[in-house]
Amino acid sequence: MNTLKVGDKVPNFSVTDQDGNSITMQDYQDKKVIVFFYPAASTTGCTAEACNLRDHYKDLQDKGYEIIGVSADTEKKQSNFRNKYEFPFLLLADTNREVIEAFGVWGLKKFMGREYDGIHRKTFLVHSGVVAHVIDKVKTKTHALQILESDVVS
Repeated sequence: MNTLKVGDKVPNFSVTDQDGNSITMQDYQDKKVIVFFYPAASTTGCTAEACNLRDHYKDLQDKGYEIIGVSADTEKKQSNFRNKYEFPFLLLADTNREVIEAFGVWGLKKFMGREYDGIHRKTFLVHSGVVAHVIDKVKTKTHALQILESDVVS
């Protein structure tokens, strides 16, 4: 797993969002964007994390950020997740793991003594296409605060 680090340029990608619209990194070239990766839509931790970002969406927008959530779920699962919890941000349906691999968040995980490959829960703050900050240890219930307290958010 070769995870993007601070200072790395984010590779361009083209995947669909929850509504089937094509989204590319180029769309966010001159913006500040929070890209958060989560293992699976509608699971306990992922729901807590996304709802926390939803509840602090205005605070994050006030700091100039757009938000994009990414998992390997289908458009339908992402759409259901977004609609059920009324998320105001995009959820990418990265079923081919193009974005997941580009950011380097796919790899070996361990859970309850079992090892398997999956998505590592990580968040990247991207400024004009370059990684400005990485949160490796995401606290699902207070994730927005982790972002707002980071050095690069002013």
